Amino acid sequence: MTDDLVKTEGPPSSSSSLPEEKSDHRGDESRRNFLKVAVTLSALFVIGGIAALTKSITQRVGSVGSTSMATAFPRVKIANVSALSVNQPVIFNYPLDNEPNILVKIGQKAEGGVGPDNDIVAFSQICQHLGCLYAYESPGSSPDCNTSYKAPGPEGYCCCHGSIYDFANGGKVVGGPSPRPIPQVILEVDSTGDIYAIGMTPPAIFGHNTGSSDVNSDLQGGNLV
Repeated sequence: MTDDLVKTEGPPSSSSSLPEEKSDHRGDESRRNFLKVAVTLSALFVIGGIAALTKSITQRVGSVGSTSMATAFPRVKIANVSALSVNQPVIFNYPLDNEPNILVKIGQKAEGGVGPDNDIVAFSQICQHLGCLYAYESPGSSPDCNTSYKAPGPEGYCCCHGSIYDFANGGKVVGGPSPRPIPQVILEVDSTGDIYAIGMTPPAIFGHNTGSSDVNSDLQGGNLV
């Protein structure tokens, strides 16, 4: 009898408390998982907001920069149509104040020519080979460095290494080692006959990202005229 009472009145076995402990453990784990998910979502929202803001700012800056670069070429008066004589070149600096160009009325219709006869053109005077300055040669004339050569048409002839450029056909290379044509100055004539330089055609002027077609590089590295 005594043994039976001891067994009956003894402390509850440890197994009777297991369900309650498991229940508390699952509750704690659920709360921890919820907190993890909440923190992760908050972080994603913050990162997404920053990314969107950064993208917006970048797009606005890029847009403004592109627009300003595209319209950055100055509009500069060079001469008046009435003051020009056929095959008499005029030297002027453009678009930077240390970069010479040649304006000339070649006496025949030319690619990119302006004026009443579409025969007034202008080109960078810097040779695309190694950056020497070439000279304009009218048809039948000879450069000082090569008197045996007679220019068949209006040309630019570089005495450094013999590069030759065709002024009637967009400054394309017709002789010598130059790898590219000379950049042509974009001209505009107003109602009074004043001639203005308003931009450059590709390729870039020698020394400005050489070989590139990006004419915006022509505006870098010096002072605009």
